[in-house]
Amino acid sequence: MTDSAADPLMVFDLDGTLVDTAGDLLDTLNVLMVREGLAALPYSAVGSLVGAGARAMIERGFSANGAGLAQGRVDALLGDFIQHYGANIAARSRPFPGVIAALDRLSAAGWRFAVCTNKLEGLSRRLLDELGLTPRFAAVCGGDTFAVRKPDPGHLLGTIDKAGGAACRTIMVGDSKADILAAQRAGIPVVAVTFGYTDEPVESFGPDRVIDHFDQLVDAAASLADRWRRPGCVAA
Repeated sequence: MTDSAADPLMVFDLDGTLVDTAGDLLDTLNVLMVREGLAALPYSAVGSLVGAGARAMIERGFSANGAGLAQGRVDALLGDFIQHYGANIAARSRPFPGVIAALDRLSAAGWRFAVCTNKLEGLSRRLLDELGLTPRFAAVCGGDTFAVRKPDPGHLLGTIDKAGGAACRTIMVGDSKADILAAQRAGIPVVAVTFGYTDEPVESFGPDRVIDHFDQLVDAAASLADRWRRPGCVAA
């Protein structure tokens, strides 16, 4: 275990948690659907579309229009989606209000950071690069980084390992059921944000804390620190 495992680690979901990517994701999906003769979906549909990766977003989008897709067709559309989205990845996407200030405050207090997202790792890194955020994260793990993905706890635990952290000194921050379940199954405290992309209230999934703005994240994290004072955890 590296010395960095003694530092507290905060693992973030990406879409709907750190970065408001809904506009660019929906724009790309709508380009495909209009091309296929289907109606574009409104922004209000984002919560039911985003969170499980691009393939699921395509399947959900077409299903919302009453159109089924054969597996081979999904594969072809996925390639088109990635190409278009990758070329326009930060056209409208921006960090949520308060993200930068919260990361600065937490970093000054000794926290390290990682990203655990179901978005493809290459696209995740490209987005963070475009926004100038990449240097802040010890690890960026996407939906294709491991053999499993959220809500499987192995995705989160693998991210912690790549970041050189300790699970017993980690907090997860996310906006969806997949984020919360992954953390709960890994035995890791989870903070849920209310401003992300979910069609059900995040409170209903039983997170340890709920915040409405990143201004509240520092206090939420501090309130969970007592969980680290247990046998076998790396000393502070």
